[in-house]
Amino acid sequence: MTDIERLIDQFLAYIDVERGLAKATVRAYDSDLRKYNGWLATQGIQDLNAVTTQDVERYIAFLGDSGESARSKARRLASIHAFHRFALNEHVVSNDVAAQVKAPKGATTLPDVLTVDEVASLLDAIPVSQNRPQSEGMEDMPDDPAMLRDKALLEFMYATGARVSEACGANLDDVDLESNVARLMGKGSKQRLVPVGSYACEAIARYLKNGRPQLESKAKGPTERRALFLNKRGKRLSRQSVWEIIRAAGERAHIDKPLHPHTLRHSFATHLIQGGADVRTVQELLGHASVTTTQIYTHVSPENLIETYLTSHPRAR
Repeated sequence: MTDIERLIDQFLAYIDVERGLAKATVRAYDSDLRKYNGWLATQGIQDLNAVTTQDVERYIAFLGDSGESARSKARRLASIHAFHRFALNEHVVSNDVAAQVKAPKGATTLPDVLTVDEVASLLDAIPVSQNRPQSEGMEDMPDDPAMLRDKALLEFMYATGARVSEACGANLDDVDLESNVARLMGKGSKQRLVPVGSYACEAIARYLKNGRPQLESKAKGPTERRALFLNKRGKRLSRQSVWEIIRAAGERAHIDKPLHPHTLRHSFATHLIQGGADVRTVQELLGHASVTTTQIYTHVSPENLIETYLTSHPRAR
């Protein structure tokens, strides 16, 4: 093991144990730094003191030549910045050669967002009794427990702006249906309380009464009794399952836009901003460490931009 590899291990232990970063974040740092160290090895560099600012710049250029996006390069550079700062603080190196290297600029990409009507179509497309047209003559049929769960899950994610990991990790005692609030466990094990709207509360209540007991009863082994959302085997719902649930709901609703679990989180934030919520409030609800991350949701649609211009500019008409 080289000295750089040992230092990477020390850095990962530091951000995992002392800083308490999320496991997924630690894995991302691990991947980024192993790739960086692999490239340094190809350049004959096995001592961090031998790395120069030009080396870091050449590595970022190498990533671009390999086809990585500006966003991916920026993330990898952030990992390198943190690693070199750690090495400086630990007195392994005498100066931080990565500090002056800036992330490459790329086109700003806005998140995938559904309109309010599209969200309503998505949620109403899940076949539970309250969504079935009376003409189908199916109003007396019992609801599928999995569909009750899917309805409750998606209503919950849109109502709270929860990340998929937060929704999957939610426990029964994290949701207070009487007070209409939920406790979410965010990145770095940071907890936050968020309000839960009446639609989501009603969907969760129906799921807890008529759906979850049946899912729990199908477990062949010990069930995860604390978990709010269970799969058909009585285990905690996985992130991959959430992908499948929202994809299937999108197909039923005939929504052509790209759909993924974060689509509801992006839509939640955008709709709050469009409804008049201030950025700081949305930042707290989303659990963002920095308001800069939240500001991407302050974009306006071209239609709103044109309408505002036509009604506000003195010489627009």
